[in-house]
Amino acid sequence: MFAHPEREFGETVEAAYARLLERRASGEPIAYILGEREFWSLTLQVSPAVLIPRPETELLVEAALERIPENSAMRVADLGTGSGAIALAIAHERPACAIQASDLSADALAVARQNAARNGLENVQFHLGSWLEPLDGPFDLIASNPPYVADGDPHLDAGDLRFEPQSALVAGPDGLDAIRIIVDQATENLVAGGWLLLEHGHEQGAPCRHVLTGVGFSQVETRHDLQGLERVTLGRLETPTHR
Repeated sequence: MFAHPEREFGETVEAAYARLLERRASGEPIAYILGEREFWSLTLQVSPAVLIPRPETELLVEAALERIPENSAMRVADLGTGSGAIALAIAHERPACAIQASDLSADALAVARQNAARNGLENVQFHLGSWLEPLDGPFDLIASNPPYVADGDPHLDAGDLRFEPQSALVAGPDGLDAIRIIVDQATENLVAGGWLLLEHGHEQGAPCRHVLTGVGFSQVETRHDLQGLERVTLGRLETPTHR
């Protein structure tokens, strides 16, 4: 309106604008109101069926790309893909990779598939199911931004989290239930020397390192986000468990 003061807006536009303001005033995230969010230079469709991609998750993508050489045809898995943000960012940067992504929500996978088509990324296959169960491994690298909020955490009743899918946020009494399952499944689905990368809460670095080292991962470390908070823990599995 400031940029084009000569334009006149009719009642229809004003009414639509008022409805958008009401939604925002109620606390609904702008990404859901607009229906899209940028992540890793990709414009992604979002809906209440998926978590809104956040800048912190780009740290997970960065750590993954450091372990995938350019022009590499590595096999990569993204677990709990949601909007497809992680899988599609890796697919965009490493087009020779074969990427499989899973989610327990059919509605979320519909969004992810639309995002793949929208961005012209064809080297990702999407599968309905829990974590690694529907995927065809083994993989050179597994990445995931799983649920990691504890049951009853007061943050669930504040801000954007009120509008996002609870199944993609909450993971048991300490928030680590999903991470434990993924780590256990990864021991059977990684190649020798394969990597597992997990996003987690800023107070969960130590327990995540403990879970990884407890099942035989080596080179375990935790990366810090731009706020200096522990955000991504990763490790290498030299000796996988044979299925």
